[in-house]
Amino acid sequence: MTRLLTKPLLVLGLLLPGAASLAQTAAPAPSANASIDQRVTALLAQMTLEEKVGQLNQYSGREVTGPASDRKSTLLSSISSGKVGSMLNVKGVKDTREIQAEALKSRLKIPLLFSLDVIHGYQTTFPIPLGEAASWDLDAIRLGAHVAAREAAASGIHWTFAPMVDVGRDPRWGRVMEGAGEDTYLGSQIAKARVLGFQGEKLGGTDAVMACAKHFAAYGAAIGGRDYNAVDLSPQQLWETYLPPFKAAADAGVATFMNSFNTLNGVPATGSSYLQRDVLKGQWQYPGFVVSDWGSIGELVTWGYAADKKDAAQKAITAGSDMDMEADVYSQNLAQLVQSGKVKMEVVDDAVRRILRKKFELGLFDDPYRFSDEKREQQVLADPQNRAAARQMAKKSLVLLKNERATLPLTKQLRRIALIGPVAKAKRDLNGSWTVDTDTTRITSLYDGLRQRAGKATEVLYAKGCAVTGDSRAGFEQAVATARNADLVVLAVGEAWDMSGEAKSRTDIHLPGVQEELFKALKATGKPVAVVVFGGRPLIFDAIAEQADAILYAWWPGSEGGLALADVLYGYYNPAGKLPITFPRNVGQIPIAYNQQYNTGRPVTKPGDIRYKSAYIDAPSTPRYAFGHGLSYTTFKYSDLKISRPQLKAGESVQVSFTLTNTGKVTGEEVAQLYLRDPVASVVRPLKELKDFRKISLKPGKSQTITFTLDPNKLAFYNNQLQWAAEPGTFNLMVGSASDDIRLEGTVELQ
Repeated sequence: MTRLLTKPLLVLGLLLPGAASLAQTAAPAPSANASIDQRVTALLAQMTLEEKVGQLNQYSGREVTGPASDRKSTLLSSISSGKVGSMLNVKGVKDTREIQAEALKSRLKIPLLFSLDVIHGYQTTFPIPLGEAASWDLDAIRLGAHVAAREAAASGIHWTFAPMVDVGRDPRWGRVMEGAGEDTYLGSQIAKARVLGFQGEKLGGTDAVMACAKHFAAYGAAIGGRDYNAVDLSPQQLWETYLPPFKAAADAGVATFMNSFNTLNGVPATGSSYLQRDVLKGQWQYPGFVVSDWGSIGELVTWGYAADKKDAAQKAITAGSDMDMEADVYSQNLAQLVQSGKVKMEVVDDAVRRILRKKFELGLFDDPYRFSDEKREQQVLADPQNRAAARQMAKKSLVLLKNERATLPLTKQLRRIALIGPVAKAKRDLNGSWTVDTDTTRITSLYDGLRQRAGKATEVLYAKGCAVTGDSRAGFEQAVATARNADLVVLAVGEAWDMSGEAKSRTDIHLPGVQEELFKALKATGKPVAVVVFGGRPLIFDAIAEQADAILYAWWPGSEGGLALADVLYGYYNPAGKLPITFPRNVGQIPIAYNQQYNTGRPVTKPGDIRYKSAYIDAPSTPRYAFGHGLSYTTFKYSDLKISRPQLKAGESVQVSFTLTNTGKVTGEEVAQLYLRDPVASVVRPLKELKDFRKISLKPGKSQTITFTLDPNKLAFYNNQLQWAAEPGTFNLMVGSASDDIRLEGTVELQ
């Protein structure tokens, strides 16, 4: 049995022996071969209180996100006098070099950190993170983060506010697009991949940037799926579901954390000593620093947790929030709080030390302009390999939800294809939310991609049909006429790019406008209809789900999305994406994440027998599309399950192996998934929990043996005492193609 106690450890005093006094004295310069910690200590000893506070402030320059700052008139003066530690929304070699020069006018010439929301690409836009997660391809996800980091770093950026590692189970929450979906295990693996992609193995490379794990913590559990809302969560769910991806990011060496806007059980995360001191910097011994989210320190007052901004500053810094993003709370109040004795100097020193250490690790003290090289910027942004990587990632992200009568892939025998729908020629929408580069000339639409792939022998007809939103049906007649003149219809529908993302929570996640009515009109022509759905979240599309001949979920696929979609529609690439989040039939089913499903005391044991059972009387309890679902142009057989031993003890492991065979006619990739259920435990367990997965490519007729390893740690959970424990008993093992498509089953006993 394995156990991990989770009692908080207060380590502030252990981290900071010998508090510095208010009166600063110059320290001797360290030798050339001094360690970074020695250099930080020497610099810290030379800093005045005002200079220390200055390092804890971050302001926005040339905005691309967030509300406009009201400090622009005095910002350059603040930078040159050492009162700013970081800038966000300043990008490009020219601008970052110019503003860095202002920082070097300060007494101690401490360089600035330049940060930006590089969420899924810089100039080259990759699929949204939820789309990347649908690839279940950790190497591709890591490469995508590396390309984004390489482009950003070449443009003077040191730090990105990504990855978002919040577990997102509620598709009403607009920010599900920014994360890896609903599963803790998959999310933890992707968190690690993205951190390593952004940062490389070690900070300091000019092709990498500092990553930021956000939002700490449990932002994805906001009540009602409403952004900035409260979170009320049991400690067991916090530790078991929401904290592991953050721990995975910390273990991967993520440079920074960002706290979240929400409260956690009544305490705003920005002011939570439990999260930031006890867990992150205490139990996890995290050496990086914590930045607030935009203005969240000031919002402690709005929440009703702090009386005023001075109180907010005291509570935030004491709780462990090191850098104040755009609230201007530390700059106005922190020095006075230290002077009055309400905040200890060692608390400020700890925060400053953490920030300075990252600046040294990046090499900024040795060369403040090392990320501002115009020649490198031009070369990296023009590298065609960046777009090739984005196209490959986009192909991997696409999920084939339905494919009746082999409607897809399209064949060259089709002489006329009708491409219809409000997203058919869209460009900006393909990049989705959180896009740095808004130049639509670098985006290939589905229309352009399909025409390129169709070739001269196939005519691509076009009609818009309707808008994404609104109730106008004026274009229906032309769309229907176009469909009747074609051999097959490809219908492109979905959300607009600004309908998912931050502050884009929705109570109704149905396909907007009259798009489903347009589908019905096209379907009535009798022509085959393949639907491509674009969106930043799971959408509900009842008629399409039931009547379409094929459905390809495109998410927001990025600047190469049109070409990637054409590759998949024509079969040049066999789709292999799997859903990282459950698609409900209707909003009333939410929450419906697969790992939130329990047997209950009154389970439905026979179809239709729902009298006094845990069920709905007006709809099935099952989702429209389950977690892990995704089809292929080929088929796969699972066989020959073997479990290396029927029993195991603490310190032992068991191998679960089986044979995967491509039984179709084309090469394809399959994501084989291992699920587990603990049927009897001291805390009731979900019906299924993902414990491992493997993505395998097989040629037609070929087979491969896949082996998963199970040890007591994978059988463990947090019990009522918040101990990480694996309890003796029999566990059900399930191997399959999706959470609702289990092909092989077995058991193993933990003694």
